[in-house]
Amino acid sequence: MDSRVRRKIAIYGKGGIGKSTVSSNLTAALSDMGIRVLQ
Repeated sequence: MDSRVRRKIAIYGKGGIGKSTVSSNLTAALSDMGIRVLQ
């Protein structure tokens, strides 16, 4: 059986507060750490 842990991270809020920027930076940081991500 696959023992990997899968997590979903939700970023929400009203428009214009930088959700896309935070999401992109978080994805890049996790990827740099060697974690497979799907954005």
